Amino acid sequence: MAAADSAVEARLAEHGLTVPEVAAPVASYVPARRGGSFVFTAGQVPLRDGKLPATGRVSDSGEPGTVDPATAQELAQQAALNTLAAVKSAIGNLDRVVRVVKATGFVSSAPEFTGQAGVLNGASQLYGLAFGEDGAHARSAVGVAVLPLDAPVEVELIVEVRD
Repeated sequence: MAAADSAVEARLAEHGLTVPEVAAPVASYVPARRGGSFVFTAGQVPLRDGKLPATGRVSDSGEPGTVDPATAQELAQQAALNTLAAVKSAIGNLDRVVRVVKATGFVSSAPEFTGQAGVLNGASQLYGLAFGEDGAHARSAVGVAVLPLDAPVEVELIVEVRD
């Protein structure tokens, strides 16, 4: 089955979403690695066409240089799309995903910001759109001081796959 025939990608397309080409690593690692029946992705930032749409810490303050939670949730969705691109690069077709097992999200947070879980809903909801009930997953949402490239969010993914 060709990538264009992917039911997963067709479901995403119904919502105006496209799985991009896998992003080139920005350091010494691979985007995804298969181990047995599982694929583990490297952390994916919300690169779009090779650029970050926004940078900085997530905050409710509205201060210049910060990213508001709603924008950060959209960026988490983009980072999640990038995790799917990484998975696809390892297995060829997203229809081979049996289920999403675990997502880990990191949010570059201003000291007072405690809404990391809400930000990461952008990623979790994307996995639900893509895989339906099989997109339900365990998740960690972690606030951090800074992320690579000054990205507001980063997402890692573990999926179970079939041969």
